[in-house]
Amino acid sequence: MAHIELRQVRKTLRADGSTFRIEGLDLNIPDGKVVAILGPSGCGKSTLLRLIAGLESVDGGSILYDGVDMGEVPPSERRIGMVFQNYALYPNMDSRTNVLSYFVFRKRTPELDAEAAEKYRRTAELLGVDIERLMDRMPKGLSGGERQRVAVGRCITRDPRLFLLDEPFSNLDQKLREKYRTQLRVLLKQFGITTVYVTHDQVEALVLADLIAIMKDGKIEQVGTAVEIYEEPRSVFAADFINFEPETPSINLLDGAFVSKDLEGYTIGVRPDDVEVGAREGALSVRGTIIDARPLALKKAVVLTLLAADGEISLRAPAGGRYATGAPLTVSLSKYHLFGKADGLRVRSVGP
Repeated sequence: MAHIELRQVRKTLRADGSTFRIEGLDLNIPDGKVVAILGPSGCGKSTLLRLIAGLESVDGGSILYDGVDMGEVPPSERRIGMVFQNYALYPNMDSRTNVLSYFVFRKRTPELDAEAAEKYRRTAELLGVDIERLMDRMPKGLSGGERQRVAVGRCITRDPRLFLLDEPFSNLDQKLREKYRTQLRVLLKQFGITTVYVTHDQVEALVLADLIAIMKDGKIEQVGTAVEIYEEPRSVFAADFINFEPETPSINLLDGAFVSKDLEGYTIGVRPDDVEVGAREGALSVRGTIIDARPLALKKAVVLTLLAADGEISLRAPAGGRYATGAPLTVSLSKYHLFGKADGLRVRSVGP
């Protein structure tokens, strides 16, 4: 296992006439934890992963493994296991040889053969009994999910102290994504290996990660558990990337001036979970018009969308109420966040 630190890391990339920069990035990746780097496409997630791996060199700052600067240490000596988006399997080798490639390229000895056999046995055990049926097949004969399993198996046999995964499920359909990310979570917990997982999918981050680092335009916007970011988002951007209820938007945004004169100059952000039907004493109330009512029969709830103030408010209300389109409705905001209009940063939160 390894404790990874990024201190004031800088990197400039130029391609197709455009320039992308990572400027003064700090990130602490605790020993044995799974940290998801979550952000939109093009924000620098994969570049950050390549910097940690040593596949790209930093222009400034330092990357440390257990306090040791990796600036002069090549990737082959960092003991990393990396699963790329395209899995990067050797196309001319069968799956068994891919899984054992760490040993294939070393001088054979009886001791090394015994170690390889034991690593293969343990890897097959961890990945499940049906992995054996894949071992004599070439990568081109494997499905996306099967290639992903072989790539993870190859990482395990390297006995890494750090796992790096770059959107390994992006080529799978939704059903397989759900299956394999759950399986991967179990494996990572069994290994207890420090892991950095790059994704733009917040569901994957919620399922897999102990900590989430939200990235925007080459910078880390916020680091914390999913609950910490949900309850106390540093910015509008961070708030928008954590959503526990996919039936509703992650956060409702309103211009404070349209809600209360005292809130002029702020953007109000309120989670759908913190919106209640009806006026409540001591809470900020907003009156709007129902523009949509969508029942969630299995959850015995209704997703309401109101046109209120200068924007829309979504919430989940108990089933059984009369929610007619075009009808007026007053809701209370039991908790809300005030964000600066200019920079989008949270100034304070109001409520429990």
